[in-house]
Amino acid sequence: MTADIDVLEEQARRCRVEIVKMVHRAQAGHPGGSLSEIDLLVGLYGGILRVKPNEPDWEDRDRFILSKGHASPGMYAVLAEHGFIDHEDLKSYRVKGGVCQGHVDMKWCPGVDFSAGSLGMGLSFGLGCALAARLDGSSRQAWVMLGDGEVQEGSVWEAAMAAKHHNVGNLKAIVDVNRIQNDDFCVEQMELHDLEATWASFGWEVFSVDGHDMSAVVAALMAVSAHNDGPAVLLAQTVKGKGVSFMEDNPSFHGAAPNDEQFAQAMTELGEVAA
Repeated sequence: MTADIDVLEEQARRCRVEIVKMVHRAQAGHPGGSLSEIDLLVGLYGGILRVKPNEPDWEDRDRFILSKGHASPGMYAVLAEHGFIDHEDLKSYRVKGGVCQGHVDMKWCPGVDFSAGSLGMGLSFGLGCALAARLDGSSRQAWVMLGDGEVQEGSVWEAAMAAKHHNVGNLKAIVDVNRIQNDDFCVEQMELHDLEATWASFGWEVFSVDGHDMSAVVAALMAVSAHNDGPAVLLAQTVKGKGVSFMEDNPSFHGAAPNDEQFAQAMTELGEVAA
């Protein structure tokens, strides 16, 4: 059962606050893509993903793979909201030996099922998780979140091709289509053309959603979860840096921290007292 939409929206607001705090505290990290993904993560963890926070290694849990693993503050904020880690652990973001490493790492953080690094690896990993579930006779699902800049990687399409070949119905992909990658807008770096047509041409069932409309997000995630006749992908139209005016649609905040003045402004815009 998914939580009330108002509850999820407030949770997403709190997560945005924590994302900005983490990056400001560390003076490093990736706020833009964390802010764009957060409504999707909150919706997914709000009742669709089968997990047990008090038993993070539960064998029959659904797997979530954050392939765009540099956007780790978003995932850490959600894990703290659900009790996988303590909110105090968020202060260890990008601290040597801390629970919350710069990129998600399953060796350090409970609730993380994939250690990220080079982009383009997560869908292959998720495919392996989905096939393992099939071999185990389990109904568990594997969910993979990718960035739109990330799908420029050829390895993504090798995995997409294999998923359809093996008709892996328990593999679910989410693409955070925020239109910006490391250096600039995706259209300037490498044109992605029609993502819906591209995924469909690889035999995937394609769903689309406004990635910041929580009601629509929850409905779309439920539809993707229920589709078991082959792999499915949700293309989520989002805004990089969503919720913080000077970060929105700004390539400069793909991987940059706000200064003290900007931090105070962000806290005000997010309805939080700067501290």
